[in-house]
Amino acid sequence: MNRETFVALLGLSFALLLTWGFRTLPGERWQILATIPLGKDADGAWRGVNLTYYGLLSATAYVVALAVMFILSGSVGVPPLAILALGLATLSVCVPAARVVARIVEGKRHTFSVAGAFFVAVPLAPVLLSAANRIFAHRLGHGLPLLPLLAAMAIAYSIGEGLGRLACISFGCCYGQSISEAHPVLRRVFSRVHFRFSGAMKKIAYAGGLQDVPVIPVQAITSVLYVSTGLVGVALFLHAHYLAAYLVVMVITQSWRVLSETLRADYRGGGRISAYQFMAVTSAALGIVIGWWLAGGAAPEPSLAAGLAALWNPYVLLFLQGCWLATFLYTGRSMVTEATVSLRVCRERI
Repeated sequence: MNRETFVALLGLSFALLLTWGFRTLPGERWQILATIPLGKDADGAWRGVNLTYYGLLSATAYVVALAVMFILSGSVGVPPLAILALGLATLSVCVPAARVVARIVEGKRHTFSVAGAFFVAVPLAPVLLSAANRIFAHRLGHGLPLLPLLAAMAIAYSIGEGLGRLACISFGCCYGQSISEAHPVLRRVFSRVHFRFSGAMKKIAYAGGLQDVPVIPVQAITSVLYVSTGLVGVALFLHAHYLAAYLVVMVITQSWRVLSETLRADYRGGGRISAYQFMAVTSAALGIVIGWWLAGGAAPEPSLAAGLAALWNPYVLLFLQGCWLATFLYTGRSMVTEATVSLRVCRERI
């Protein structure tokens, strides 16, 4: 498979998934995936915990991002064990950080912030890369290609967050302003292309009072922009333009982070400039400095075949499955909804 075909197939797959998500996930049906009965009340009904599509879609986005990272990193000769160690270390810090930062900024215990996780990941990345280089350089007889690895991580983030916005649509979080209250120019642009969320358990309903109200589709815009940026990054990476791939991803994603905050209606912390806007500007500036610092050294030519071979490894596939399950259990157990389940025998079928 050549590079152009690979990028085109990725783009087609993502386009089909996003199109389905934009049309379907704002509906009430697509918030709760399953309910597990935990205990019985005095009236005979069961108390249940809800497992959400938010968790399923988040876990899937994480795993797709990791798979992209394995392919790109493997294409420049990074051994699967090094990629696995980097991925595990990054997730181990950044997934909990998503909740911690949201709690600090928004004052809420049971929510997540990808922006917060990325803010932690930017300064963490060179530390992890340096540690991995020291560990694996001795085994390999040469250092790891640090700039390509950094670019692979950034591209994986862009695609992962873009796909992860489907989880936000399912839950009804990260929602945009009401069309009726938006700037006249935005009102004209989004009068026909908007989201309308249904279901009293969607966050946009109970936190924003915007159930069944046309709103700016911020999540969809973010999805399309981030996934498209990630695909451009993949194409640049596979043509050995590592610094360009990294800078394109960093500048576009964090610039949109700053701009998109002005289109959102959910609580983003106090002040005219939100904490997340500050994080985005800081992340972009620091990320650019790190990129230029790592630039200039010799870097290998990428081999897509080697990258696909790195992914098609039983240990890697088991690792991805484990990451999916752990992420689903961490993000998919609803902490803001509960269920009452009534069970009965269908006697007409006995």
